[in-house]
Amino acid sequence: MSAPWVQLSLKIVAIVIALGVVALGVAGFRWKSATDAMRGRLRAGARPLPAAIYSERELDGLPPPVTRYFRAALKDGQPIITHARVTWAGEFNMGQPGTDKWAAFTATQDFVPMAPGMVWDARIRMAPGLAVHVRDGFVGGEGSMHGAVLGLVTVVDKAGTPDMATASLQRYLGEAVWLPTALLPSQGVMWTAIDDSRARASITGGAAAASVEFRFGADGLVESVFVPDRLYDDGKNPPSAHPWQARNLRHVPMHGMMVPADSVVEWLLPQGVYAYWRGRPVSIEYDYAH
Repeated sequence: MSAPWVQLSLKIVAIVIALGVVALGVAGFRWKSATDAMRGRLRAGARPLPAAIYSERELDGLPPPVTRYFRAALKDGQPIITHARVTWAGEFNMGQPGTDKWAAFTATQDFVPMAPGMVWDARIRMAPGLAVHVRDGFVGGEGSMHGAVLGLVTVVDKAGTPDMATASLQRYLGEAVWLPTALLPSQGVMWTAIDDSRARASITGGAAAASVEFRFGADGLVESVFVPDRLYDDGKNPPSAHPWQARNLRHVPMHGMMVPADSVVEWLLPQGVYAYWRGRPVSIEYDYAH
């Protein structure tokens, strides 16, 4: 190949690379803008707080294991959390039941208890330089999930169905253990006794309603959360209801509260336990009522 053709080929390669960089930059900007807009809607939907601090008087009439939980996780006078941002690290199982394929992820998740709702923004590393962007949440009474390779090529886009709203609100309720004041009755959570170590938490958000069973350990803290009939969708078969649980492996003090430090989420399928998420908070930032 002659020198002019070599120079032309190099210029074409450089142009293609530059266009790719620009496309990724535009995709990143659009993704961030959409995520920020979703977070803005979440914050805008917050109702006024009934009180700025937690009082143990709020525990009157609650089931005994729930009372023990709040006394273990909170101190009287704890400021009520109005917003939390959790930075996560962990792994997603991108395989199928019986065939694990763990991929590292990082994420930022925002919670607003008085909405109630959350927004999760994650990057799942599929290969060096290749990540899937995932944004899901519960905002304005609606559940949604959007995933795109490098933020460019959409691979999943679901929103607006009653089943998704219920599943997203169940997830919010189970993950509220990272901001314990969000589980108080004053935050819209209703507690029903099951036995001395279990209680059912229920909440509504818009037209959606969800319940999750909380299971408490000997230390009073949440050992796991459980849903007997959460909708499982493997992308191949019609969605079907199966038991689901999230187990908290240990707890640590965080800004005067006790929160989980390591957790694993699992489907309890007929063919066995399928763990698909394991993670830990890298940092948690709280905003409080004044």
